[in-house]
Order: sequence, then C-alpha cells, then structure tokens
Amino acid sequence: MPPIIFDLLRKSTIIEQDPKSNPIWSGDYKNWEEAQALCIGYDSDIILEKCKSALLKVKNGEAVYERDSVIFDQIYYSFGLLAGLERAALENSGELTVLDFGGSLGSSYFQNKEFLKTCNKLNWCIVEQTHFVDCGKQYFEDGNLKFFHSIQDCLTIFKPNVLLISGVLQYLDKPYELLTNFLALNIPYIIIDRTAFVNSNQDILTIQNVPDDIYKASYPAWFFAKNKFEALVLNNYKLISYFDSGFTPPTQINGKDKVYWNGLILKK
Repeated sequence: MPPIIFDLLRKSTIIEQDPKSNPIWSGDYKNWEEAQALCIGYDSDIILEKCKSALLKVKNGEAVYERDSVIFDQIYYSFGLLAGLERAALENSGELTVLDFGGSLGSSYFQNKEFLKTCNKLNWCIVEQTHFVDCGKQYFEDGNLKFFHSIQDCLTIFKPNVLLISGVLQYLDKPYELLTNFLALNIPYIIIDRTAFVNSNQDILTIQNVPDDIYKASYPAWFFAKNKFEALVLNNYKLISYFDSGFTPPTQINGKDKVYWNGLILKK
C-alpha cells in the first residue's frame, strides 16, 4: 500500500503545502484515466522488498514498528481501530477473525498483536496482491496470521467478524463499487481506517507524489466527499463512531480544500 507521507506530525493541526514546491497531493482530475496518464507509477517489486525487509525486522524483534515500509522506534496505535477490534471480540465470546483487505505483509497485525493477546481465539486473514500473498505465506504466516489471494478464498475457510479496510479505498479506480461489494458480505463489523476525506459535495481526485527518500512514485488518490461516502455505508450499517486515524494530520490541497484522514467503526 502507498506509504506514510508525513513523519507523524501528530501535534500539528493543518499542514500547509507550499504551492511553489512539489506538493504531495495536487490537482482535481476528471477521471482516473486522466490522472493515471500523468503518473510515473512505481516498481512493485521494490515496494515488496522494502515492506518485507522492514516487517522481518519487526517479526524478529530487531525493530519495534513498521508502517508502509518505514520503520519507527515506537508503536503508533490507532486506538479507534483497537476499540473496534476489541468490541467485536467481546461480542463474539472473545474470538476475533479479521479479514484485512490490502493488509500488506501484516502491518496492522504486528502493530496490534500485543493488545489482542487477550482474545480467546485470533485469526488475522490478509487478502492482497499475488506477490504479497506469496511472500507472506513464505515468511510471515503463522498460527494466527494467514494470507489469501481473494476474499472468496478466505471466506471458504474462515467466517470473519471484522472486515478491516485501512488506507486502501482512496487508491482504487472504482472505490464505491468495491465498497458496495464489501457491504454485501454482511460481516458483523466493518472498520475503515486511514481513509481520506474532504468536507465537500464532490470527491476530489488528485495525484499523490511519494517523497523520493521512500521511493520514487506517483499515482492517483481520492479524497472522498464525506456526505456521499456516509450515504452509501450508512444505508447498510450503523455508525458506531468516527475516530481520528492519528497517522497523517489534516492538510490543504490546491490552495483551498482542507482534507483529513478518518476512521469509522460500522456495525451490521
């Protein structure tokens, strides 16, 4: 998944992008194809190797925390995410089965596993791209952590009580179509974390430029109109709570639109 863009400037309120510099997010494109044509893309093998190297250090106790291939010297928790996971477990006799869509090689699993040791039973199932799944099975899969090539492959073995969608939707061509399919699965809880929003009537499609010190890349990135997003998810699920994702502070794009990252806990 795309990397952390700021270095956890959690005490900031609004990060102003310098319009004279190369902004991290810019533009307001008509469609995905228009934005995609202006992007330079990225080498997925490089990203995989960076994620693998970082998470192996976490797994082996050589590093404390990884997020999007970047290593940190302390764990930064999303306590809204933890609250949702623990509530779902409590309502299911202490058993927690998470379907983590786009979960890399287990970033959220390793981040939260210490808190989840209280679960009577834990299954963390990641659905990812083929090369991530193959790597995950070889280097990271264990009694709790499993990797699958598709949602259906996962559902043939496990019955998740939580669907986790973290930092994924804004990087997809047709996010609402996929979200509609997710809602139709009728999984008891859906937790949407690290998702980009704008207080506007219309979604904004930007191009995101990754800082060169992480890796050189650019790709389309959505900011979702909050009301539009809510109208879809709240038609099928009850909103338990919004929460601040806590990783990327609010910022301003195109010199006018204030954008931010939120999480939602949804219950069927």
